[in-house]
Amino acid sequence: MAAEPFEVSITEAEIEDLRERLRRTRWPEPEPVDDWSQGVPLSYARDLCRSWADEYDFGFGKRLNAFPQYRDTVDGLGIHFVHVRSPEPDAFPLVLTHGWPGSVLEFLEVFGPLTDPRAHGGDPADAFHVVAPSLPGYGWSDKPSTTGWGIGRIARAWDALMVSLGYERYGTQGGDWGSAVSGAVGEVAPERVAGVHVNMGAVAAGTFDDPTPSETLNLAAANEFQRTGRGYSGQQATRPQTLGYGLTDSPAGQAAWIAEKFWAWTDNDGHPEDAVSRQKILDEISVYWFTASATSSARLYWESFGNFRDTVTAPSGLSVYPRDLNRPSRREAELRFTDLRWFEEMPRGGHFAAMEQPDSLVDQIRGFFRLVR
Repeated sequence: MAAEPFEVSITEAEIEDLRERLRRTRWPEPEPVDDWSQGVPLSYARDLCRSWADEYDFGFGKRLNAFPQYRDTVDGLGIHFVHVRSPEPDAFPLVLTHGWPGSVLEFLEVFGPLTDPRAHGGDPADAFHVVAPSLPGYGWSDKPSTTGWGIGRIARAWDALMVSLGYERYGTQGGDWGSAVSGAVGEVAPERVAGVHVNMGAVAAGTFDDPTPSETLNLAAANEFQRTGRGYSGQQATRPQTLGYGLTDSPAGQAAWIAEKFWAWTDNDGHPEDAVSRQKILDEISVYWFTASATSSARLYWESFGNFRDTVTAPSGLSVYPRDLNRPSRREAELRFTDLRWFEEMPRGGHFAAMEQPDSLVDQIRGFFRLVR
């Protein structure tokens, strides 16, 4: 494989097309409730789209282009990835994997501290060479034209990518789909993967007859998510093509589909921008819009939604953030992660840990990999 340098670019014509579509949005009537219980409130959706059209700087590409990016063909598919090598000669290779509705932009604030801890007040012994690929069908990776690109195949592709870059021993890290992929890489390449760290440990809640208070709360959260929060995944896992027509054609629809998750899944005080800035939310929405990847990204749910709880036998670490979708206890986690060597519960943060609590996540990654690197 021969990786080619890559930079994100969007044209003025693409931006003007977006603005025109936003100006012509046909809005629904307001919700008959005074909260987010029926979804994104009309007032917030309109204001967010107004900001996108009139105030947003469309600088997500520039922000990402500050880091070296490449594209390579892996298992017949073009894969986009960020590759930031550390200035430290003994740095340890690490592959970071994002999830939905995220992208490699999630990691903008952790690339520097992970690769150059000396410059960020850390110990140079904790340095990593970081590789952050865009999942197939996401961002600037190709959209698979055939079925079969599930978690296992992605894991094998990530291992092939790391080997092609000269990394014969490395670690994996991720949240959301990135947690499933990271664990799977450890299973397909146990001779190369030193350890797996995740910030979402999807496990079965309600397993024990003598639940602790935290396990009871986790079960209650899981039941509430099943009752009110699973609609998006049910649609993406069963009819991604049907969903994609609306999201690919309507920027307002795409914006609302993603913005709701920044309300539901972050550690906020009732408003998504308590946890993540409007710019960062619009950055993520813009990735999906300008790459037209609503449909192709949703197909990963169709391929692999049942694989979130696959057993992980590699040396593992789990950092639990209190507003994430899954908040298991250590003994719940140990049922899935059979060699769990690191388990910590964080005081703040939610599903998008690299964006919400980048310093905390960096500390957790460093702490775990000191045990296995």
